[in-house]
Amino acid sequence: MQRLIIFAIIGFFAQLVDGSLGMAYGVTSSSLLLLFGISPAVASASVHMAEVVTTAASGVSHIRFGNVDKRTVYRLILPGSLGAFIGACFLSNLPGNMVKPYIAIFLFSLGVYVLFRFLLAGVKKIPAAQTNRTPSKKLLVPLGFIAGFADSTGGGGWGPLATPVLLSRNELEPRKVIGSVDTSEFVIASSATLGFLISLGLEQFHLGWVFALMIGGVVAAPIAAWLVRKIPSAILGVLVGGLIMITNLKTLFETFGISSNHVQNLIYLFFTFIWAGTVAYNILRHRKQIQQSKQTECLATCEK
Repeated sequence: MQRLIIFAIIGFFAQLVDGSLGMAYGVTSSSLLLLFGISPAVASASVHMAEVVTTAASGVSHIRFGNVDKRTVYRLILPGSLGAFIGACFLSNLPGNMVKPYIAIFLFSLGVYVLFRFLLAGVKKIPAAQTNRTPSKKLLVPLGFIAGFADSTGGGGWGPLATPVLLSRNELEPRKVIGSVDTSEFVIASSATLGFLISLGLEQFHLGWVFALMIGGVVAAPIAAWLVRKIPSAILGVLVGGLIMITNLKTLFETFGISSNHVQNLIYLFFTFIWAGTVAYNILRHRKQIQQSKQTECLATCEK
């Protein structure tokens, strides 16, 4: 029961992150499950089975609010599903002890990417899309396959890989990029789950863990929708990126044979210092932006 409660909290926190940023449900929950000693294949399988429910709810919400470009979704789901299915079968047939270090390196790298992506957010803002044009198949087909494969093998990666690539193209409105990626993720999660079911068998799934993750995610969904209006995404992003980095350090220590507690503590301290510094920097920058906005409004009022 204690472990189920912990998994529900993990699901709650992961969905809180994903609903606020449009990414990182799989990366966050997989990192925390690996921290509890669960094998990479079972962790990824459990996360994706839970995501079938959470992504369905997210997709319906985005469709209702008009945040989806249907042609982008259609072009992503087929290659993404294929990549996710192949990735699930590939991961399931590898020994857990052999693949765990590589998964930890992948997740740690994604954590670094997420942290610095949101650290630099606002330094170079992407202009609003003018064309609102569906990205080409030449981009979406390989992007969907790679992101789908990475998502199932690493326990996360669909949002962190697909969303920034599409945003950088400046062809769709940002809200439609996030909505389209989130909506298509339902099919990706379903394909990955099917691959794990075929490769691992239903008996390898602990349905109690899956339902606990689902319940936590469903409870967090409306809170995340409210939270995203209160806390800036740049601050949430660096919080999540740092958390992902810290939670995967333990496995990296084992991988590279770092057994000295003194060295481990120094490394933890180093990354914690970076994490705290980026959070503080983004908070100060956000406050400065608010002050500048108020000054601009005040000047405009005085001129009138």
